[in-house]
Amino acid sequence: MSDRTQEGLKQLGKTTKYADNYAPEVLETFENKHPDHDYWVKFLCPEFTTLCPITGQPDFAEIQIRYIPDRRMVESKSLKLYLFSFRNHGDFHEDAVNIIMRDLVALMDPKYIEVTGLFTPRGGISIHPWANYGRPGTKYEELARERFIRHE
Repeated sequence: MSDRTQEGLKQLGKTTKYADNYAPEVLETFENKHPDHDYWVKFLCPEFTTLCPITGQPDFAEIQIRYIPDRRMVESKSLKLYLFSFRNHGDFHEDAVNIIMRDLVALMDPKYIEVTGLFTPRGGISIHPWANYGRPGTKYEELARERFIRHE
């Protein structure tokens, strides 16, 4: 039995079943084996899609997730299934990015996280929402504040 199976992961190594709509319940975590020092984890999802809540038209984006883990880390297949669950879900670009960030904070309580949505142009305008979070009362709260102020 692999370490990941012992941690109760359900998606890894199984036949993939895609959710029909927004499904935060598919997210899974595993233990961070290196909680004693800070390091970055970065995920890129270049095929993210969601629906415009007004027109029902698809919106396409690359979602970028960067975080500094604490005790728990998000399992990548469950993250993929979660991000794919937005495919038939209607949200504005800014909402999608904030929902993703909020769900990941609730899931794994990272020290720091930021989520960027690089949405492709629609009507000649592209939107790139960015949201971040640093654990309150820690140096990561200050990191979040600094990165927010310096965000391009």
